[in-house]
Formats: sequence, C-alpha cells, structure tokens
Amino acid sequence: MFERLTSYLDSVRARDPAPRSRWEILLYPGVLALGLHRVAHWLFDAKLFFLARFINHFSRLITAIDIHPGATIGRNFFIDHGFTVIGETAEIGDNVTIYQCVTLGGTNPTNGQAGKRHPTLYDNVIIGSGAQIIGPITVGERARVGANAVVMEDVPAGATMVGFKARSTLVPAEEWIKEFIPYGAPCEDSEGNRVDCIEKLETEMAALRAEMAELRAEATRAPEQMPFDQIKKSGTEER
Repeated sequence: MFERLTSYLDSVRARDPAPRSRWEILLYPGVLALGLHRVAHWLFDAKLFFLARFINHFSRLITAIDIHPGATIGRNFFIDHGFTVIGETAEIGDNVTIYQCVTLGGTNPTNGQAGKRHPTLYDNVIIGSGAQIIGPITVGERARVGANAVVMEDVPAGATMVGFKARSTLVPAEEWIKEFIPYGAPCEDSEGNRVDCIEKLETEMAALRAEMAELRAEATRAPEQMPFDQIKKSGTEER
C-alpha cells in the first residue's frame, strides 16, 4: 500500500511543479478529497449510504471538492485546486487530471428514473479550469478540454475541445501523443520554451482586426477614388 501511495504522489508531482516534497502533496485538497472518496465509495458499495454521504459532506467541507460516493475513479486521479463537482454515475479512468472549478454534471432523465447520467472520462484525459462536462457522454483517451469549455457531446480520442458549445480544434495526432500538457490547452514549443497561448491569440486577433479594417475601408471607398476599370466593371454588373 505504501508503494502505491508513493507512486500516486510521484504521479502528482510529475504533473505539478509546485510541491517541494511528497509530504506537501498530502495536504493538497484534491489528494485529500480523493482519499476520503475511496472510503466513501467503499461504504457506498456496501450500501451504507448515510455513512458514505457523511464522509462526502465532510470532504466537501474541508476541501471544497464534491465527489459523489457513487462515482468510479481510477488510479492516479489528480484534482489541481478545488471547487470541483463530480456526479454519482461519473466514471474516471487512470491518470486523469482536472483543474479547478470543473463540473462533471448530469442530465435529468425524462422518465424520472436514475441511470447513467454523468460523463465517462477515459485514461489520460485533461480537463481545463472551469470546464463543464454534461451528460452521459464519453471523453476519449488523451482528449483535452480547454478552460471554460462546455461539452455535451462525445469527444473522440486525442481531440482538444474549446469554446461554448465546445468544438474540436482538430489538433493533429502528434500533438496529443505527448505525455502531459498542463491545463489541457496545447501551446507551441520552441527549443523547450513554451509560447504563451494568450500572446499568440492576441497576435492573431490583432491581425484579424487589421484585415477587417482594411476590407471595411475598401467597401466604403467613394467611386471616384476607385480605379477606372473597377468603376466600369461595377457599372456593367449593375446593368
């Protein structure tokens, strides 16, 4: 058991450069919440529902993470920071990483009967902060969901989902083969130095704004300022 705990703590350290020791990782709210969930899930399977719920509520009180005792969670699951909600029928594979303020939420069945209503996350999935994964959908192996994305349909393996409603960025396979990308949003690497995604997006937005301004200026230009052949062609088209 000690070796399994050590392996888990090392897997967290591999994904988070902040901790200086394994002892520090033991104080992480995500690690505490997972440990208490293991106990609550065992009680839930034993049909000791009240005790399972009691531990669930105690865990939420001290960690700000709400994991329903019925949720099934694989090995090396890591919640980085708190304020995450995981529903009863959620299923999570191995080596999954979730950042803060994520919801693995459910849908209300039309027949009023409880059933599979929460997402299934396969191995090595990364969910960015603030993302909402809703309904009995599947998120394929090594898929990534960007920050604040809302996902309500199945996600293919290796896809990166962004936006509201989330859409795939169609990242090529060589991008998602990498072992781990923080925050579920890949940025370009150049000789080991990661380019800031926000700066890249701002540059692209500035280029788009300039292009739109140029097109708008051409569209509003007076006819006398247009070349003669362009005026002639415009007049022919009108006739």
